[in-house]
Amino acid sequence: MMIKPSIDSLLEKIDSKYSLVAVASKRAREMLEKPNSMTLENYSSAKNVGKALEEIDAETLKMIPAKGYED
Repeated sequence: MMIKPSIDSLLEKIDSKYSLVAVASKRAREMLEKPNSMTLENYSSAKNVGKALEEIDAETLKMIPAKGYED
């Protein structure tokens, strides 16, 4: 079974797995609280975490590093 988007594709957008999980889970919670906050027209995933990962892959959702942690 292939998972889309792939982890390799996602790690090109957000460089650590920990940050990727944190961003996706926060966005998934936001989707539960605000169902009208979707940024893509069509999602292939039925679950909010999958939708958040699709948004990261499409670059409509990005991580902004906290002050003092930028490269």
